[in-house]
Amino acid sequence: VQLQASGGGLVQPGGSLRLSCTASGFTLDYYAIAWFRQAPGKEREGVSCISSSIGSTNSADSVQGRFTISRDNAKNTVYLQINSLTPEDTADYYCATDTLSNCRFPLHVYDMIAWGKGTLVTVSS
Repeated sequence: VQLQASGGGLVQPGGSLRLSCTASGFTLDYYAIAWFRQAPGKEREGVSCISSSIGSTNSADSVQGRFTISRDNAKNTVYLQINSLTPEDTADYYCATDTLSNCRFPLHVYDMIAWGKGTLVTVSS
């Protein structure tokens, strides 16, 4: 089970990015997929999750209204659209799964079984 996050980069405050999480060796359709982020010097925190079946979503209060998680099963990809970026959003962003079909929210690092390498989002003017 391998996941890979991509789409990070340098963006100005107020800008947007869309991160992607792809999988190799398995089909994402069957699993809930979560996004975490880790800012410099801080613990990794869960931000959003999408379930496998009906695609129900959960997001942390800190990102509600700015982060949108979605999935395209045909492309075996989960997306995280992040808008109205602020410097506080600067972090490595990771996708992960606990291999269950529904999200367990709030998200905990210790529940996740598979992780992708992170993608760095830097918000700076």
